Amino acid sequence: MKFTGFKYERPDFELTKASLEMLLFKLDHCENGDDFMELFNKINKIRNHVKTMSTLCSVRYTIDSSDDFYSSENDYWDEISPMYQELNTRLYKIVCTSKCRKEVEDKIPHAFFKMAECAIKSFDPKLIPDLQIENRLVSRHSKLLASAKIEFDGEIYNLPSIGVKMTDQDRDIRERSTKAKMAWFEANEAEIDDIYDQMVKIRTKMARELGFSNYIELGYLRMSRLDYDAEMVKNYRKQVLKYIVPESMKLFEQQRNNLGLDKLAYYDLNNVFLSGNPKPKGTKDDLVKAANKMYHEMSKETGEFFDVMVNQELFDLESKPNKQGGGYCTDLVDYKVPFIFSNFNGTSGDVDVLTHEAGHALQSYLSMKTITIPECMFPTMESAEIHSMSMEFFAHPWMEYFFKEDANKYYYAHVADAIKFIPYGVLVDHFQHEVYANPECSPNDRKVMWRTLEKQYLPHKDYAGCDILERGCWWFQQGHIFHEPFYYIDYTLAQVCALQFWRRSVEKDPSAWSDYIHICSVGGTKTFLEIVKEAGLKSPFEDGTVEPIIQFVAKYLEQFDISKF
Repeated sequence: MKFTGFKYERPDFELTKASLEMLLFKLDHCENGDDFMELFNKINKIRNHVKTMSTLCSVRYTIDSSDDFYSSENDYWDEISPMYQELNTRLYKIVCTSKCRKEVEDKIPHAFFKMAECAIKSFDPKLIPDLQIENRLVSRHSKLLASAKIEFDGEIYNLPSIGVKMTDQDRDIRERSTKAKMAWFEANEAEIDDIYDQMVKIRTKMARELGFSNYIELGYLRMSRLDYDAEMVKNYRKQVLKYIVPESMKLFEQQRNNLGLDKLAYYDLNNVFLSGNPKPKGTKDDLVKAANKMYHEMSKETGEFFDVMVNQELFDLESKPNKQGGGYCTDLVDYKVPFIFSNFNGTSGDVDVLTHEAGHALQSYLSMKTITIPECMFPTMESAEIHSMSMEFFAHPWMEYFFKEDANKYYYAHVADAIKFIPYGVLVDHFQHEVYANPECSPNDRKVMWRTLEKQYLPHKDYAGCDILERGCWWFQQGHIFHEPFYYIDYTLAQVCALQFWRRSVEKDPSAWSDYIHICSVGGTKTFLEIVKEAGLKSPFEDGTVEPIIQFVAKYLEQFDISKF
């Protein structure tokens, strides 16, 4: 069945609740392990159906936020999802305290128990009204960004599509299009400030109602940080400042020299080559065909997976009016398939979608074959990003299919961008720690906070001529800060892991690919540090992990003379 044929039908909450409550009652009074698992599986089947309908609604809403039906349904899910969360929390409490726990611990992954404990600590029914407010704020923010109309040189662009102009080879076009984009943010600055201020306050209120001093600890619990804490992240940030920031500064200096500029302006940062950035050759359909060929040559597993994606049309890739920005992969459990959402805009990022989001999708596809517990199909986010970011690097040998004669340009840019990105990702995380540690700060205080940290992690940034960026509003463009607090560090942790996989593939380690497929199949049955170990990688938190991989990357990049591109 193709995605367009997937039927959406809102589950009747009262009937679903009654069914779950009956099963939960039986589960709570169960004294036999086999009976417990039978009930547990029945509960998960219902939960998976609810999740499928919620996700199907969300996907169709993000594809077209102006669709009246799915807009209304999205509003419904904003209100009802905390009530389902209450039922899930009751399940977690029963499983964690059951007389049958010892009997079923070999059948239910221990990571589930850890996630359940996080969920129990982070939820109380009294939070439902606040969670509904938070959901409405997230939807309000998403809808605002999806509605953006940016006029530039007689054409109208949305936020994703203006990106191609912002990386144009012509510096004047880059500058003017970037200013046009930022003018939209400036025109909507007061509303964005109001949305985020309310988000910070409602999250802080929930944290204090649960007995936490601020949102940070609650945020970690909601992100299911199962085996690391804020202190370990703080130590990781120190490694980034010591080893990665200096290396990224060297790369930006090479970029400045190569572009023949006295200084890199804020609108030059995404342009590495004087001849222009590498761009994929062909249409959206051409890129999907190239990806299809690549995945069939890569392995049996990837070929089978991509056939399903193509045959069932499990993509929505092109940017269009009223479509929300960004990209994601999600899963539709009842159909045992993933779905990829993106906004192609003619840049190399289009290819990154077909590798990054496909990495998520492959993991989801493989783990859904054997895992039926919703919490364990998809791992916690820092683990999930290992699958996606590593796939970007495993795909390197096939980049000529997408970039033709510009493949070497892509290799350099992609690996260099991995290094340039990590300090930014850590900055996003550090900023959020400061925001939620100081929730009474004003919107202007937060902007000063961002700009101060930005100068620490990204000292090359020069915003001369753009007041809104100089005032500290760059983060307005980073949706994770609004929608999923403390998510963004995941990308940097996973990048350190993905670079280790890349090094192993460059050095022809025969076990690199099999280790990767193994952790895809593992899904969320293990914690982040356990998955890192299963993959034969070193933890980013350990002293001595960051420095050697950064040195390897720097040596690899030295082989390129970017002035000849």
